[in-house]
Amino acid sequence: MVCVGTDLVDIDDIRGLLARRPAFAERHFTAREREYCLRATDPAERFAVRFAAKEAVLKAFGTGLRGAALHEIEVVRADSGQPALLLAGRAVALAEAAGVRSWLITLTHSRHLAHALVAGLSEE
Repeated sequence: MVCVGTDLVDIDDIRGLLARRPAFAERHFTAREREYCLRATDPAERFAVRFAAKEAVLKAFGTGLRGAALHEIEVVRADSGQPALLLAGRAVALAEAAGVRSWLITLTHSRHLAHALVAGLSEE
C-alpha cells in the first residue's frame, strides 16, 4: 500500500447542493455516475458517497481538492456491486507519480453520513 485516504460527507449538505446548484452534479460527476445515482429514490445518498470517494482519493495523493478535477475520478460498480475507481486526466498522472497501480475502495452510508476509504496499491 502506497497511500490511503478517507472522507466523510453529510448527505443533507449534498442534497442541498443538488437542489440549489443543479450544475453541481454535471460538474463533479461523470455521465455514468449521474445515471446510476439518479436511478435511486434519494440520489443524494449515492452522490454523497461518491463525492466522499473522490475526496478520499485526493487526500490519498496528498493534494487536496486542487490535485485533479473531481470528474476525473469515477466510482464504478461491478455486477457484484463491488465499487472500483477509474481515473482520467490529472488523476492518472498523480497515481503514476505516487506509484499506484490499483485501488481498494469501500463505501458506506447511513441516512445522514456517507463515508469512503481508499487505498492505493503499488501492484495489481
